[in-house]
Amino acid sequence: MENVVLIVHLILALCLIGVVLLQRSEGGGLGMGVGGGGGVASGRSAATALGKLTWAFAIAFIATSITLTIVAARNSADSSVLDRISAPSAPASDDAGGPALPTLPSGDALLPPTTGDAPALPPRAE
Repeated sequence: MENVVLIVHLILALCLIGVVLLQRSEGGGLGMGVGGGGGVASGRSAATALGKLTWAFAIAFIATSITLTIVAARNSADSSVLDRISAPSAPASDDAGGPALPTLPSGDALLPPTTGDAPALPPRAE
C-alpha cells in the first residue's frame, strides 16, 4: 500500500507542477503589472478551471503527504535507530592485550612503479 500511495504522490506532484506552470501570471513578485488584467484593481479574480484543478491537486498532494507520514511513523514505531545498529564486534588485539595497530607499507611500496627508460623520480637538487 505504501508504494501505491508513493506513486500517486509523485504523480500528483508532477501534475501540480504542470498545472501551476500553465497558469497565467497575475502580477505580484518580480513580474508585478506585467500580466495585465484587473488582478490588483479588483478584489478577487474569477475562479478558472486551472485554478480549481490546482486546488484539487494541492489538497490531494497534502493528503498523500500526511498518509505517507503516518505510514512511515507506524513502520518505525516498533524499533529505534539504535536497535537497528548491530553490536560492534570485538576489535582484534595484539599479543600484549592492547588493540592491534595497522601496519604501514614498506618504503618500496610507496614508490611509483617504473616503466621504460624514464626515471621513477626526478633527480634530487643538491
